[in-house]
Amino acid sequence: MDPLAFVTSLAREAGALLRERLADPREITQKRRHDLVTDADRASEELIVRRLRAAYPSASILGEESGAFAGTGDERFIVDPLDGTTNYAHRYPLFCVSIAYERAGLTEAGAIYAPLLDTLFAARRGGGATRDGVPIRVSAIDDVDRALLCTGFHPDDYPRNGAHFALISQHAQAVRRDGSAALDLAFVAAGIFDAFWEFDLKAWDVAAGALMIQEAGGRVEAIAGGPLDLTEGLILASNGAIHGAVRELLASV
Repeated sequence: MDPLAFVTSLAREAGALLRERLADPREITQKRRHDLVTDADRASEELIVRRLRAAYPSASILGEESGAFAGTGDERFIVDPLDGTTNYAHRYPLFCVSIAYERAGLTEAGAIYAPLLDTLFAARRGGGATRDGVPIRVSAIDDVDRALLCTGFHPDDYPRNGAHFALISQHAQAVRRDGSAALDLAFVAAGIFDAFWEFDLKAWDVAAGALMIQEAGGRVEAIAGGPLDLTEGLILASNGAIHGAVRELLASV
């Protein structure tokens, strides 16, 4: 079974479930203040985990809502069943399903599906990145002054993030905060955003999107430089051309 074909199909299936349930009354709880989880998150992850365990019984699974399932092989799936839960709860259309496939510690394939946009981003290591089957590339913008950047942060973490947001806003053409890190990374890969940074992410937020940016010709690192560590959650992703300039601005705060 081809892992990329599998994760793209599964992301679409989970996304269809989210779309169908969008108008239903929500059961909403908070992991912490303003950090929501809904019945739709749980239903999407239950579907994904059930499909994964049937198709890849020896694989490990890391999911946002259900935690980790230990496998017996060297394959792992990293799952965000609904990235952008607050957006979803308010029926704001920027949310997605993100699924990454790892083998022997390397991300080999990833899919990000935005149900209300009906848009599927996908990537295979060494095989490029696509949007709805069409190859994508990062932007060619080479000046922060002309760049559209994006970031994200939890409201309670504003004291840590506000100064960075303000400084980048003074230098960039504009900065967005859309509430779905996985989709933001896909937008960098597609050349919509020119760069993205965030401090407090999890592996399921970035695994698929980071591969897409690399396969689309971009650059992904830790914010301070050096290789991205999925366990640390500190990411700077860009088209490559403005990467150093954005990193210097962030470091200057």
